[in-house]
Amino acid sequence: MLQEQDAVAGALGLLDAEALMRRLAEAGRTVAHAFDATWRAADRLLGGPVPRGRRPLADGVVEHGGEVALARGVSPRTDPVLVLRAAAAAAQAGLPLAPAAVTALAAQSPPMPVPWPAAARDALVALLGAGRAAVPVWEELDQAGVLVRLLPDWERVRHRPQRNPVHRYTVDRHLIETAAAAAAHTRDVSRPDLLLIAALLHDVGKGWPGDHSATGAVVARDIGTRIGLPPADVAVLERVVRHHLLLPETATRRDLDDPVTISRVAEAVGSREVLELLAALAVADGAATGPAAWNAWKASLVADLVRRTRSVLSGAQPPPAPTLSADRASLARHGGCAVRVGGGAVTVVAPAVRHSAGLLWRAAGVLAAHRMVVRAASAASAGGTAVIEFSVVPEYGSPPDPATLEADLRLVLAGRLDIEERLARRARSMRPSRVPVAPPRVTLLDDASATATVIEVRAHDRPGLLWRIGRAFGDCGLDVRAARVETLGAEAVDVFYVVDRAGRPLTDAVQRAQVRDQVLAALR
Repeated sequence: MLQEQDAVAGALGLLDAEALMRRLAEAGRTVAHAFDATWRAADRLLGGPVPRGRRPLADGVVEHGGEVALARGVSPRTDPVLVLRAAAAAAQAGLPLAPAAVTALAAQSPPMPVPWPAAARDALVALLGAGRAAVPVWEELDQAGVLVRLLPDWERVRHRPQRNPVHRYTVDRHLIETAAAAAAHTRDVSRPDLLLIAALLHDVGKGWPGDHSATGAVVARDIGTRIGLPPADVAVLERVVRHHLLLPETATRRDLDDPVTISRVAEAVGSREVLELLAALAVADGAATGPAAWNAWKASLVADLVRRTRSVLSGAQPPPAPTLSADRASLARHGGCAVRVGGGAVTVVAPAVRHSAGLLWRAAGVLAAHRMVVRAASAASAGGTAVIEFSVVPEYGSPPDPATLEADLRLVLAGRLDIEERLARRARSMRPSRVPVAPPRVTLLDDASATATVIEVRAHDRPGLLWRIGRAFGDCGLDVRAARVETLGAEAVDVFYVVDRAGRPLTDAVQRAQVRDQVLAALR
C-alpha cells in the first residue's frame, strides 16, 4: 500500500519510498530478464537442430542460430559503434542478441567518442525505429550496463517509479515504450529521427528536481549535443521535450474556441515542424502511459487543436469553430432539453440562453446518482445551443437502463427532480477512505482567456465531485461557459471557463477569493 512504503523503506534501511520502489523495480526486472533468457535457451534446446550457417546483418554482425551474434574475428575493442550497430540489427531483424555477444559488447566496447559519430547516431535511430522489437533489445543493453555508459543521464531514470497512477511502467520503461509507439508515426513527420529521439527523452527530467518538462529540456539539450546532433536539431529537440505535454493538456483543459488558447499554443510551438513532432509524440506518449491517459475523446481534441494551430502557423486565419452537427441540433429542435445515451457516451443538448446556467453540474449529479463515473466531459455552446458530452463508465456492475437515465436527466433539467437528496444518501452510505490524499487545489488562471475567468480544480475523484464544483459556481452566481473535465486514475483535473451573470470575467479580488473558498469548501 502507498501509505506503508516509507515505513517499509525505513525498516530496510533505505532512504525513502522512492528508493524502496526503485530497488523493487530493479529486482523484478532482473528476475524477469533471467526468466526470459532461461526460457529462450530452453526453446532453442528443445526446438531441434539449430542451423549452422551465419547470415550477415550488418558490419561485424550476423544471425546465427536464431540470435544476433558477432561475426568471427570481430572484436568490440576497436569499434565503439559496434554495440549500437548490433542492437539495431537485432531489433530490425526481430531477433534477440546472443548472450555471449551482449557479454562481449558490455565488457570490451571502448567509450563512445563525444560527440558521437554519425554512424552511432544512425544506429540509435534504427534501433528505436524498429518499434516493439526494440524493447527487448534495449532491455538487454540496460541489464548489461551498456546504456548508462552510452547515456550517463539514463541512470537517473533507471527503475524510477512513477508517482502517477495512470502510468503502468517505471520512467525508463515508459521512455522506450514511447519510442516504440512513436515508430508507427514516423511517416507523419518530416523528421522521424527527431521524433524517435524526443520520444526516448521526453520524460528524462523526471530524475531531476522541479518541473520535469523544464529540467528535461535541459537534459535533452545536453544529450542531443552529446550524440552529435547539429545545433538547429538540438534546439528542436529541446523545444519538443519542453512542450511535450502542451497539446494534450491544452486540448483537455482549455477552451479551443477561445482565440487566446490557439495563439498561445502557436507561440510556444513556433513552427509546423515542431507542431507535427508534438502531435505524433502526444499519441505515442498517451499509448505508452496507459488506457486512462489516451482515448478517442482526447485524440479528437488534440487533432482539433493541431488543426487550428497549423492554420495560425501558416499565416491563415484560425479555422471557424465547428458548428453543431445535424444530429445534435435536432435534439434541441423544439426548444427544450434533450438527452442521448449510447454506450459510454452521454450527450446533453439544450438552448444556451435558457439552460446553460447549471446544465453541466445538474447533469453530472444525475449521472453520479445513477452510479456513473464521469471520466471526461466537455461543455460548449454553438449556434445558441449548449452541448455537453460526457464519457462515463459504471462504478461497478452493469450500466443503468438508458431510458431511466434519460428520464431522470430530463426531469432534473426541467426542474422537476431534486437530485441532491439522492446524492446525500449515497454519501452517507459510503465508507470513508483510509488512504490519505492530497488536499484539493483551486487555481484561477490569469491571462488564459480574455473573455472568461479560467478556474482549474484538482482533487481526489469521488462520486458527485463535478456536481459539488458546479453547485458552488452556481451559489457564487457564475455561469460555466465552457469546461474540460478529465479523470486520471483517481485524480480529477477539471477546468472551467466561468463568467458572472452579466457575462463578464471576474476582476474583483474579493469575489475571486470568495469563489476559490466556496469551491474548496464544496470539496471538503
